[in-house]
This record gives sequence, structure tokens and C-alpha cells, in this order.
Amino acid sequence: MEFIADYGSFLLKVVTLVVAFLVVMGSIVAVASRQKGSNSEGELKIDKLNDELTDHKEQLEDAVYSETVLKQLDKDRKKEDKIKAKAEKKAEKKSKSAAEPAGKRVYVIDFDGDIKASDVELMRREITAILTFAEKDDEIVVRLESGGGMVHSYGLASSQLKRIRDKGIHLTICIDRVAASGGYMMACLADRVVAAPFAIVGSIGVVAQLPNFNKLLRKNDVDFELFTAGEYKRTVTMFGENTDSAREKFQADLEDTHELFKNHVKHYRPRVDIEAVATGDIWYGQQALDQKLIDEVGTSDDYLVAACERADVYTVRYEYRKTLQEKLGFAIQAGFEKAATRALTVVQNQMQTKG
Repeated sequence: MEFIADYGSFLLKVVTLVVAFLVVMGSIVAVASRQKGSNSEGELKIDKLNDELTDHKEQLEDAVYSETVLKQLDKDRKKEDKIKAKAEKKAEKKSKSAAEPAGKRVYVIDFDGDIKASDVELMRREITAILTFAEKDDEIVVRLESGGGMVHSYGLASSQLKRIRDKGIHLTICIDRVAASGGYMMACLADRVVAAPFAIVGSIGVVAQLPNFNKLLRKNDVDFELFTAGEYKRTVTMFGENTDSAREKFQADLEDTHELFKNHVKHYRPRVDIEAVATGDIWYGQQALDQKLIDEVGTSDDYLVAACERADVYTVRYEYRKTLQEKLGFAIQAGFEKAATRALTVVQNQMQTKG
């Protein structure tokens, strides 16, 4: 009898494991099928900021006011809603159209820049979506945070913002913490730049650095050979011996890039004394206003709350669908790459300081 009991217990465990395995495999197949049948890599997430602020206000009222006051507020709101509904109905009849009367709309997107400006892949989709719907009287607000990074990556990010200006839609950029170097390359494109009092702005310069291991290699009798076709295919290297002519060429390339950066800022911020600000130095909010690098000192929160009083404000963000690997936690390589990029970005941002 003891043997039969032990065998029955063992058999029950095996059956449980098999069933669990089949459930897991079924889930994997279902997820894979859904991903395979999807026609899009992701989707837009849109929230109305006005409603969010109203909800927060009502929650505070419920917590603070008495029952009597709340009843009166509810009456007043219902009265206001009736007046508003009548006004909208009248406007619809006047326009002789079934379409909703077009009021001003503000679209808000976020850009959190690492050294590779990786968020540009999301931002380009968000801007494309908004531009299919936005009208001339609308506004796009970009909450921008970046200490800069690769020139070509931030050049592309700037080009995405230029699309907004080319469409004749007002572009506002809000800087709460930092928009330096490549970050300011983007920010200067705005019709209006708003920065918090201690936000870091500027760093209109170009920097490049790399270690050279040539002496270490020679000390250990290690030869390094580099073959190129074209005089300037490679100038300075990490492992070869760098010549004075190679350094001069590399420095000349940096100067050319700096000149392009200066011309870019001067074109979009003509009031700026470019020679005074293009030293690679940085400024805080009020200082940046004095240098005409920005137009207003304030936070993105204050700007958007004020915007909600005059327009319908929508936050727009594009979100990628997670791959099967990511859902199962197998995307290790991508995780390491993101961690390395983030670490380098932290170092880059720490360099943007007056300290």
C-alpha cells in the first residue's frame, strides 16, 4: 500500500508538470501568433491633460470640502455644462456642418535624449502622426531633456523638429533640467523656448576624445598596422601612432562641425550674439534668458497648466509592442546595450556643469 501511495504521488507530480509545461507553451504560441499577425510595431497612446487636471482637482475637493459645499459645486458644474452644450450646439448650427467646431489644440511629446538620441525613433513617429491631423492654429510642445551626444544623431533629431516648423505649426520647447550641446541644437529650432530657473542650457561646442594605446603596445612588442585608401580615410587612431598632420586634420574637422553648429543656432536664434555664446560654456535659466538663448523662464508644468486654460491639451507618445523575447526576459543583449548607453549618457550629462 505504501508503494502504491508513493507511486500515485509521483504520478500526480508528473501530470502537474506536464500540464504546466503545456500551458506555458500554449501561451508562447498564442503570443507569437498575435505578434505575427500584427501589422504595426507599436501604437500611439493619447491622453487629454485637461481631463487629468480636472480629475485631480475633483479628488482634492472631495477630500477637503464639506458635503454642503460639494453639492453646490456639483450644481454649478451642471449649470456650466448646460451653457457650454448650448454654445457648442449653436456653433454647429451656425457652421452648417455636422463636424465638431475646431478649437485650438496643443500636442505634447517628450524627448529624453541619450548620447545616441535613441528617442528620435519614437519622436519621428509621434511627429508624423500629429502632422497628419494638426492645423495651423495648433501648437506642439516638446518636453526636452538632453546633455547632447553624437552629432549625426542629434542632427536627425533636429531635422524632425524642423518638420513642424516647415508645416507652419507653432513649436514650443520646454527644458526642465538640461538642453546642452546636441540638446540645444534641437531646442534652438523652437518658436519659443521655456527653461526652468536652474535648467542647464547652451554648450554650443564640439568635443571628441579617445585613448591611445600605442605606447603600451610597443612596450609589449605588439605591432599595429592600419591600411587605408584615401589620405583622410583615417586620421587619429586608438592603437596606431598619431602624427601631427593627423591631429591637425582631426582638429580641423572639429572646427568645421563647430562652425556648422554656430550657423545652425544663428539661423534659428538670430538675436543671439553667437560669438559670445558659442564658447562651449553653459548657462542656467535666467542667465540663458539674458543671453537670448531662451524666451521665458518657467517649468513645463506651469506652461502646460496655463495651456489647458486656453486649449485642449493632449499628450502623445508612441509605444513599441514588446517582442516575444522581451516578454519572456530573453533580450539580454539589448538590455546590456541599453545599460551601457545609459551609463555613457550619465557621464555625458555630468560633464554639463559649472562645477
